Amino acid sequence: MGDGGTPVTRTPDGAGSPYAPHDDAETAAMLSAVGVDSTEELFDVPESVRFDGDFGIEPRSERAVREEVAAMLGRNDDLVELLGRGHYDHYVPSLVDHISQRAEFLTSYTQYQPEIAQGFLQVLFEYQSLFVELTGLEIVNCSMYDAATALGEAATLADRVRSASGHRVLVPEQLRAERRDVLENYVSGTDLVVEPYPMADGNADRESLADLLDEDAVMVYAETPTVRGTIEEGLSELADLAHDQDALFCLGSDPVALSLLEEPASVGADVVVGDASVLGLPASYGMGLGLFATREEYVRQVPGRLVGASDDADGRRAYTLTLQTREQHIRKERATSNICTNQAWVALRTAIHAAWLGPSGLVEEAERAVTQARDLAARLDAVSGVDAPVNDRHHFREFVARTDRPADDVAAKLVDRGFAVHAIDDHELQICATDHDEATLDEFVAAVEEVLEQ
Repeated sequence: MGDGGTPVTRTPDGAGSPYAPHDDAETAAMLSAVGVDSTEELFDVPESVRFDGDFGIEPRSERAVREEVAAMLGRNDDLVELLGRGHYDHYVPSLVDHISQRAEFLTSYTQYQPEIAQGFLQVLFEYQSLFVELTGLEIVNCSMYDAATALGEAATLADRVRSASGHRVLVPEQLRAERRDVLENYVSGTDLVVEPYPMADGNADRESLADLLDEDAVMVYAETPTVRGTIEEGLSELADLAHDQDALFCLGSDPVALSLLEEPASVGADVVVGDASVLGLPASYGMGLGLFATREEYVRQVPGRLVGASDDADGRRAYTLTLQTREQHIRKERATSNICTNQAWVALRTAIHAAWLGPSGLVEEAERAVTQARDLAARLDAVSGVDAPVNDRHHFREFVARTDRPADDVAAKLVDRGFAVHAIDDHELQICATDHDEATLDEFVAAVEEVLEQ
């Protein structure tokens, strides 16, 4: 018996488990019920990758391991990364680390016990409130993986709530390939299909989109800023085109851009997705935090969970997880999503960073993203052999520049000089600059001039 009187079964090595029966008789009965002779038959693991009992890692002292890892990391190129395209390295104040790394935040996975997680829940409620203000939409989820999965969740939500039948999700033809791949995976188990619509000078070609739209459209997705850094114009027109066909209009953006650009709700957005971790995290090229906001009428269709506020028995403000419509919490057939990994700690960091900046600080950050991109493009345009920006639009953080010389060659030579940029076409480079890169831009322009003079 266990400490609390619970029967404890024993695994072959003697370890106890109060949750799963592991004795020989019960194991044999379960295997017989599913028609196999051993547990190994339940798994199809290729022989070449099966664990053979030896990791092949020689034991080392802590000092030796630290030296080896340091030497390995030391082989990485030390580059100024002007890359962008969904990954943005804004300055993160040290306050974010100091607060988010407190033990009560680091050790709290999902805040299922509100009586001991009021502080964390309050921060998440403030995170939701921040994006309600930025988007104008009433419902915000605080635990999405990243921008790509948020877009996938938006598509499946649209499929559930659309009153008429339909199966087409329309996205920009210049949507990042990785983001589209995730979207394709998300809808692979449904009748939905993802189709591109044309772009014109970096923005949506509204006339072509109108020709493509019909009653089969479930959702239209647009981004501002776009993948090329252009600020999308005529968002209200895009929303009207979608709504005329009873399709949802989904807008992709981020919290810094939203502090300056048009409020999504005011231009007709039904769902807003994007990467919220542009605040609170440095560019990680992988880990992020998905922004997901929608209208109150769709609250029962929101993936993941929400944090709600109420009063306790003594009349004090209290917070708790509510509307948990994922399959771990309700019957599987009623679940809106199988999202399970919790991103609350990253949302905490985003909320801390946003609170530290305040409304005026957020706007200053966004204005810098506009003026810095504009000024850097103008300086590069003055370099012989460069035309910048390619798109005759307003830009946010990044832009595309055309080079007379092959873009791959220019990008490779810039790496030799300590700078990384994207070569996105034979003669097109994409360049992104944030507040984190400000001190290096003079050197970057000089490096471009040197490369093109060779």
